[in-house]
Amino acid sequence: MTNLPVTPGDRSVPWRDVFPPTWHVKPVKYACSINRRTLPETTDPDTEFRYVDISSVDSEGNWSSEPMRFGDAPSRARRIVADGDVLVSTVRTYLRAIAHVDKVVEPLVCSTGFAVLSANGAASYSKFLAYWARSVYFVDEVVARSVGVSYPAVNASDVGNIPCPLLPLDEQRAIARFLDRETSRVDRLIEKKLRQIELLHEKRAALISHAVTKGIDPNAPMKGSGIEWLGEIPAEWSVKRIKHVVQIRGGQVDPRIDEYSTMPLVAPNHLESRTGRLLDQQTAEDQGAISGKYMFRAGDVLYSKIRPELAKACIAPADGLCSADMYAMVPRPGHVAHYVLYLLLSDAFTKLAIDESMRVAMPKINREDLGELRLPVAPEREQARIVEFLSSRTGGIDGLVAKVNLSLDRLREYRTALISAAVTGKIDVRGEVA
Repeated sequence: MTNLPVTPGDRSVPWRDVFPPTWHVKPVKYACSINRRTLPETTDPDTEFRYVDISSVDSEGNWSSEPMRFGDAPSRARRIVADGDVLVSTVRTYLRAIAHVDKVVEPLVCSTGFAVLSANGAASYSKFLAYWARSVYFVDEVVARSVGVSYPAVNASDVGNIPCPLLPLDEQRAIARFLDRETSRVDRLIEKKLRQIELLHEKRAALISHAVTKGIDPNAPMKGSGIEWLGEIPAEWSVKRIKHVVQIRGGQVDPRIDEYSTMPLVAPNHLESRTGRLLDQQTAEDQGAISGKYMFRAGDVLYSKIRPELAKACIAPADGLCSADMYAMVPRPGHVAHYVLYLLLSDAFTKLAIDESMRVAMPKINREDLGELRLPVAPEREQARIVEFLSSRTGGIDGLVAKVNLSLDRLREYRTALISAAVTGKIDVRGEVA
């Protein structure tokens, strides 16, 4: 196949008019090899390597790996990755998990859920290929060529047919140098914004913990709590076991029955860590639920028993179902639901829950151990005041977090636009050519 110049109106390229008329285009498979090397089934079980799974790559292009032996590795751990390769997720492509792998110092293997692009040094420069793979044009094509609704996937051969600009290597390197410098500046700003959010979350957590363990009146008389780690508490408060504060609902129902299938089903992944916010609501039917679930009522406190360090809890906005990985709690008389929520979100409770959960292989806290945990509890009239105080103060912090998140979104959009503009010749980088 000969090089084809990309000219205005050329329908062989799905984005018409994207590239300069002097640039050439071919399917990406002409710029690189795809899935060049694979571990054979006869590999020694004691062979050690670092493994990259689909969940190890995020939409920002960051990736991580974990040590593994071939004998212990999942059957999908087969693609061999070399320094400079580009990983393109071919499953759940809406996640846009694409990463450039560099500085490989140990044998590296990735999931067969990736297409591994290895630049052809004669036609393409690996960093330019990586930036092209992160452009909106390439990513949108990967998503568009995917098949399936709940688990969309694309064949590696289809990825190989996505058009790719081919231009002189010195120009590719120049574009890559320009983007290395400019995206680094954006990434540093993003890091600062993320640190701001982290500090705001720490402030929020400290505010909640102090309010539910020491109260909001700095002049209140204090007394010993009888618990070493807790120290003093307000004199009118008491120390109670969780089982005397809430009742945990029991009895599972079949989510496939019409009565329950249209109810919202809440699982731990639907809750935001440490904020008490419910992120998503889908019915049991939408989620294809088949195993037994617990029913809850509007106003119940929902708490995730797995990985308690994430502190996932919320107030149920309506009747529904929750997974077996959650507890539906009914506040006992004299206890305000939102106060109980703040107790569960506090660092004090989270530390206790973590200590209990570490006794088993999969960190989780069982019903009996949860019920025995002891925490300070304010009188009901003060609970309401604490809830009002925390709602106001945390609301202000949440507003600041939202503003920083908005600026983060804009920075990420700018970085994506910058990459897409540079790899399609919209930015003049002639000054970068050595």
